[in-house]
Amino acid sequence: MWVEEYEKLSNSEKEEFRRLLNLILSRTFIIRDVYDPKEGMMRVNPEYRFVERNFALFNEYLWFSGWALYKDSQYGVIALVNTYEYNRVRLDRNTTLILFILRLIFEEEREKVTLRKEVLTSTGQIVHKMLTLGLIKKKPSDRDLAEALRQLAYYSIIQKLEGRWEDPDNKLLILPSILFVVTNEKISRIYETLGDEEDSDQESEEAEEQDVIRGEVEE
Repeated sequence: MWVEEYEKLSNSEKEEFRRLLNLILSRTFIIRDVYDPKEGMMRVNPEYRFVERNFALFNEYLWFSGWALYKDSQYGVIALVNTYEYNRVRLDRNTTLILFILRLIFEEEREKVTLRKEVLTSTGQIVHKMLTLGLIKKKPSDRDLAEALRQLAYYSIIQKLEGRWEDPDNKLLILPSILFVVTNEKISRIYETLGDEEDSDQESEEAEEQDVIRGEVEE
């Protein structure tokens, strides 16, 4: 039982277990490789290592509440999934569009031959791609861009390295958790939903909201 394993932890480890349990429930993903602004380089996330070492304990505890943890060692992602498909976060249309574009950029950059594993982009590149694909007719307001990007950063889908969220030439790191949020199947579904820009009334916009934030695992 998880209680027996929990009692084997030190007092400081028990506190870290409780803290990270709440973090996972709040933010869905924990990423292994993150950017450290103080060191100016990528580093291994100690929070990921703690959950990895105690993965069975976290997973068994969460299982009693209808949650499951998945770990992808290749991409360094620990993802939380609700087995009943409850507690899903709904994204507005603008945020869904940006999420879709981030997934496309991640896939394009991942296919390139490079020594770097990280996929970088910028707000300007995201907006340019949205316009090029005809998903929007004009650039979203700086406020809408910043709010959307902040929300995606909160759920550990992107990380800002330089500049303000709305700056076109900032630096954004696309985290591999994007693969769990927007699966290959969901790419097609989102594209079909968002590709038609002709119906822009409120009813259509509400229908285009996507409840995509919670990890998914492709079979």
